[in-house]
Amino acid sequence: MGKLRIGVVFGGRSGEHEVSLASAASVMTAMDRERFEPVPIGITRDGRWAVGGDPLRALSEEATRLALTEGAAEAGVKRGLLERAAAVEVARSPALAQRSESLPPGLRNQLDVMLIMLHGPYGEDGTIQGMLELAGLPYVGAKVLASALGMDKVAMKDMFRAHGLPVVQYLAVMRHEWRRDPAAVERGVAARIGFPCFVKPANLGSSVGISKVKTADGLAAALEEAARHDRRLLVERAVKAREVEVAVLGNDMPQASLPGEVCYGGEWYDYETKYAEGRTTLKVPAPLSPETAEHVRGLAIQAFRAIDCAGMARVDFFIEGAEGVLVNEINTIPGFTSTSAYARLWEASGIPYPELISRLIDLALERR
Repeated sequence: MGKLRIGVVFGGRSGEHEVSLASAASVMTAMDRERFEPVPIGITRDGRWAVGGDPLRALSEEATRLALTEGAAEAGVKRGLLERAAAVEVARSPALAQRSESLPPGLRNQLDVMLIMLHGPYGEDGTIQGMLELAGLPYVGAKVLASALGMDKVAMKDMFRAHGLPVVQYLAVMRHEWRRDPAAVERGVAARIGFPCFVKPANLGSSVGISKVKTADGLAAALEEAARHDRRLLVERAVKAREVEVAVLGNDMPQASLPGEVCYGGEWYDYETKYAEGRTTLKVPAPLSPETAEHVRGLAIQAFRAIDCAGMARVDFFIEGAEGVLVNEINTIPGFTSTSAYARLWEASGIPYPELISRLIDLALERR
């Protein structure tokens, strides 16, 4: 039997474009070349698909040019991610050298499995998963429903609460409500959530569009910033807590990794803290009591099943006070470099990075 051809799709239209390129570069480098042949597939910022040649390098160079002109605080971090992606040598793919507006015609017949390394909207939210379902192409990770629930923080927390999982107090706000009657929204937040709080777009990741609001004076600006990114907004009580993450792997019988604790010096886990090298450390296993560690692992599997997830996910927790546990969120396509939390959690739990990639591909085939 010949090698399985694995389409690795990366880039995309979301604000997590650069993170996606770094994840894809790591995956293609570590993939078992005895079993698999990676086929790199890039999606540009404007949604065009690039196949054949070296789309990873092409997208990295394009994104680097854009990052050089950006004045945002994250620009330097993005350039660092792109340098890591561009440094990876990927075999040039002869497959259908072309650009198209969607999945290129004929590509379906040249691939065995699609490995989605897109983060955020148009990649992690069920949209590309639905397209692959229509194409009849097996893919790694959550299907349409779980992807959509995992992306939308309001729907996710509603589902967690319906399944009896402990979550932080939260309030959903529609952008049109905020624009129509801001005073009423501000009163509602003050009465139901209080300060400090976090304001987030419902459908973005990597801390994009998120603000910490310490007093009522800062609420309007935070809501407006979140409303720039989404029509659904989430306001949460700011929790003074330790942050713990658990990786989940499997389909019908998922397994949970050892928990890890994310430690950082900043006030909160923003984009720069998350992705700049040396800004965070991950302690694995997390320094928790054995009872709390098992409780967290059990909750991670419950959260995975609550949204009907498959393949992989990373579940994030708050440990508040005397080890009171709150489920924060589930990520159906977590960051996937060899140094990302998902890979490191499984490494510490006995599954090396190359084997982890192989298991995920096998899970995609098993589900088919």
